[in-house]
Amino acid sequence: MINPVVLELWPELNWISDPVLRKKTASVWELALQKSVLTPDDLQRIPFTLLCGPDLNVTFMEHKRSVVQIARECGRIINESYHGELKVNMDVLISGAILADVGKLLEYVLDENGQVVQGLYGKFLRHPFSGVSLAEQCGLPPEVCHIIAAHADEGNLVKRSTEAYIVHHADFMTFLPFKSRLI
Repeated sequence: MINPVVLELWPELNWISDPVLRKKTASVWELALQKSVLTPDDLQRIPFTLLCGPDLNVTFMEHKRSVVQIARECGRIINESYHGELKVNMDVLISGAILADVGKLLEYVLDENGQVVQGLYGKFLRHPFSGVSLAEQCGLPPEVCHIIAAHADEGNLVKRSTEAYIVHHADFMTFLPFKSRLI
């Protein structure tokens, strides 16, 4: 059974048809929450990135859930559009999208004012690395760990799977416009 706290954060877990992968994906979030100083309530209020300044009003969970939704829709369209020439494993895609930023729960801490900042752990190991570590501890398959590892700029040095490209672009298309707003 999936932890109800994790399922409340991530109703998109139900989009993963493989019950074993669904449970393992949820268990990564459960482990991250156990190891983190951040609570589920914190995830609903903290900004999704520290790179856009203090005026950003998009929360961690708002961003993360939109990335999963965008990735799912892209995967669906690709599967319908290319006559089987380019196939997307939807379970792997959704699991990887849900887990892409799970490592931020170890990267981030709260300062004395309750504001999120990068902690010492995060200064040495960014979230793609800690996310893969968490996922491997929970038995996630390599194709999902690959998405976690390759979704951020660190992935620019590796050959990405189709699913990793989708998550990478879904993440960056909903991050870069905030980072480089013209007005």
